[in-house]
Amino acid sequence: MKRFRSRLLTILFLTAAYIFVWPAANVPYFAAVLLHLVAGIVLVVVLALSLRSILAAASPAQRIGWPLLALGGVLGLILIFTGTRKSDWPLLFAHVGACIAGGALLLSAWAGRRGFMVGSYLKGAVRGGVFVIAAVLVTMGAWWVRTVPWEHANRIENPQIAPATMNAEGDGPAGLYFPSSAQTKHGGRIPADYFIESDACQRCHADIYRQWQSSAHHFSSFNNAWYRKSIEYMQNTVGIQPSKWCAGCHDPALLFSGMFDRPIREVEDTPAGQAGLGCMMCHSFVKVKSSMGQGDYELEYPVMHRLAASKNPFVRQLHDFLVDLNPEPHRRVFLKPFMRNQTAEFCSSCHKVHLDVPVNHYRWVRGFNEYDNWQASGVSGLGARSFYYPARPQQCADCHMPLKNSDDFGNSGTFHSHEFPAANTALPYVNGDEAQLNDTEQFLKQDQLSVDIFAISPETAAKQAGAGATATPGPGFQTTFAVGEEAETSIPAANAAQSATPVPLLSAPLNRVNASVRGGGTYRVDVVVRTRKVGHFFPGGTVDAYDCWLELHAVDDEGQTIFWSGEVADAGKGPVDPSAHFYRSLQIDAHGNPINKRNAWATRAVVYVHLIPPGAADTVHYRVRIPESAVGHVHLHAKLNYRKFAWWNTQFSFAGVRDPSQGNPAVAPGFDDSHWVFTGGTLRIPGGGKGIPDAPIIVVAENTATLNILPASASEPAPSEALNQSDWTRWNDYGIGLFLQGDLTGAAGAFEKITKIDPNNPDGWVNIGRVRVQEGNLASAREVLERALALKPDLARAHFFYAKVLRGEGHFDDAISHLREVLTQYPRDRVVHDDVGRILFLQHKYAEARKEFDATLAIDPEDLEANYNLMLCYTGMGQPGRASEFQKRYWRFKAEESAQTLTGPYLREHPDDNTERQPIHEHVSDLASTPESPSKKYSVAPSHRNVSARSAKDPD
Repeated sequence: MKRFRSRLLTILFLTAAYIFVWPAANVPYFAAVLLHLVAGIVLVVVLALSLRSILAAASPAQRIGWPLLALGGVLGLILIFTGTRKSDWPLLFAHVGACIAGGALLLSAWAGRRGFMVGSYLKGAVRGGVFVIAAVLVTMGAWWVRTVPWEHANRIENPQIAPATMNAEGDGPAGLYFPSSAQTKHGGRIPADYFIESDACQRCHADIYRQWQSSAHHFSSFNNAWYRKSIEYMQNTVGIQPSKWCAGCHDPALLFSGMFDRPIREVEDTPAGQAGLGCMMCHSFVKVKSSMGQGDYELEYPVMHRLAASKNPFVRQLHDFLVDLNPEPHRRVFLKPFMRNQTAEFCSSCHKVHLDVPVNHYRWVRGFNEYDNWQASGVSGLGARSFYYPARPQQCADCHMPLKNSDDFGNSGTFHSHEFPAANTALPYVNGDEAQLNDTEQFLKQDQLSVDIFAISPETAAKQAGAGATATPGPGFQTTFAVGEEAETSIPAANAAQSATPVPLLSAPLNRVNASVRGGGTYRVDVVVRTRKVGHFFPGGTVDAYDCWLELHAVDDEGQTIFWSGEVADAGKGPVDPSAHFYRSLQIDAHGNPINKRNAWATRAVVYVHLIPPGAADTVHYRVRIPESAVGHVHLHAKLNYRKFAWWNTQFSFAGVRDPSQGNPAVAPGFDDSHWVFTGGTLRIPGGGKGIPDAPIIVVAENTATLNILPASASEPAPSEALNQSDWTRWNDYGIGLFLQGDLTGAAGAFEKITKIDPNNPDGWVNIGRVRVQEGNLASAREVLERALALKPDLARAHFFYAKVLRGEGHFDDAISHLREVLTQYPRDRVVHDDVGRILFLQHKYAEARKEFDATLAIDPEDLEANYNLMLCYTGMGQPGRASEFQKRYWRFKAEESAQTLTGPYLREHPDDNTERQPIHEHVSDLASTPESPSKKYSVAPSHRNVSARSAKDPD
């Protein structure tokens, strides 16, 4: 019996070590789990029958060790029934601790019988203590082996250099899934069933499954009418192969099974075509290869997944029992460390994209990009130069997967929301999912943004609305998305003096000052839109596909409409006033047709991009004429409106067909001259049973203000300003909006106001410094930045801009010293690394400069500045071959500036878009049109060659 007990203990401790140190979802591992369980039960039975006799002849160490093992065994029996979920960890730790301590004392007794540290009770006690401590140390080492290599192996790290072409991404042109960068670990296909078995997960995660059912992830594929139409159109235009670029993040069941190799209309209504992004998609990632996006991940096909999804109830119960008994292998298969520790990089695999020759038959073009601006912003805690910082850094899941309570078996009390609350109101609307629509609407309205009717000033010049700084192609034209703090600068290069905001003439902030206007007068009203809780550009996602605009409506006391910019035709259901201030990316194809069919592959030029970075603001200008007939007061109402999707795109997605009367329009990968009519049937379209839906318009934020109306004969009211402490942020936001549109004079005036409100706040001085640096006024910049540093010596953004002053003055070493201070606090700010590298390059310290640019590429391998300067560094170091590699990347990522010539004819035909393109512009109101008679006001959009007027909305 003694030998039997020894063998049982050997089996138990060996299997325990294996189970603890090397958890894995495979047959040998679960065989060890079952062996450990059976051996433990047997040992408990043996001890129950013989523990008294064992203790009668035991040494002091054994008298403690055997009861501890018995206790551990009993706790183990309990764990068989309770499982080892997080809530059961105290019981599990007690089981492990009792067994380790008991085993260590038995081993101590065994050593004593062989003469180790014997002769006295004290030596025996010391011996026992040594063995217990040794057991603890061994356990700690086992924990290190279990944890640290696993964490290290599951980190997201960028390659040292980006691919030179798209052909080097993923598996390349010969790959099964190209041009998506997606790969499988085994290099082969994965059955479609694997991706459509999410219902197997609800046995333990019912709350998560229920939320996912309503989420946009679930409706990412051909159960989504807008996506469905875009892929049908894409395959008709450029073929099947390029459309795999989309499938890597939208259609895993079709792509990885090979079904996407067929024309999509053959498979879009199959279960695989309706699956969307199920649990097995995101949770089967074994690797995210970079933060370059584009589906740059690797999937694993778990060997034991069939147990979970088996139709055999015994097999399912066995699977669930093993998972409950030891969840760690399941967790390691479906919840990699990077999913929790590098959430943003994990999400970047699909929420950041680019297009290139295999997709667009053109060149590299940045698509939408949620990651880079977040990474460089104050929201991430990684950017050194933001205007605002949250109380603590935030990642994607903090907003889009907030913690929820749950009693589900697999959720341990809380879980991250799988509704993925964001901004897609269209899908729950057409799906009739009122709960999801309400949650989405509430999310959008949770102070994500604010609108502030801030200032009014009298007309200062008879200039046309839209006059302003020259729209010189700059960083914003290097992408179809936008450029923010991830670039050296994103403000316009020009600053036209005639467009500068007349700060001395302002009456501001409105609702704080009692402002008046004169009947018959013309005034400029300034409205500020600020991102508050948004961690990326607003709006985000596919910003060519939404209607997002600022509306300003003004009436007098009798309800007479004085001004209206941004009204919606058809009683709020039709297209938006084309002269409104939009937040979007307006792109055109090679023939000047707007990109409005989700046909990003045809983009050849960007007309304008209006997005607001996180922690920043946009100042919008309106030229308002007060009629002499206006009575009492002017009541201003500004609304930030959001409609997913754009009106035209919804018409196209549900009923768009080429106009049969047009003949044979010219269509190619780079353009489509078709005229579209919206007369197609809608019954087979998801959500189209009642015809073309009227997607809801959400008011994300709004504000009102009231102005007094003076008689036309009255003198012009004097400017009035308030500089209250509570208005510091309002003045600052106003200045930020002016600064980002290139109105440096106006921005400086606004920032000077906040230094008067609170001279001890260093940000006011820093913001003036930003302006002076941009102006090239280094002496003034030095003065205000030194004042900021005196107030807060460790303020990183003050050091950054002060380094620019020093660099401009030729004090390179001093500039580097200040930039090093910034990097001490923000080691992953790539613009700072680029600045240090550039200064070192100018000092001919090429090797040192190279290290800085390499640090930038570790953050973003596609960084244009770093690739360009590495080309120069290697040239300076006499390594032309290496220089040539970075030259290839530079030319790949650099914008084709000549493409802007395509915008000329388009802008001549579309004056509203030409106005919107100007960095500084004003919006006027055309009251000749009314919502009941929109023909004049809404004639611009329908005049595009590939645009049609509204259709009848009857289903076929």
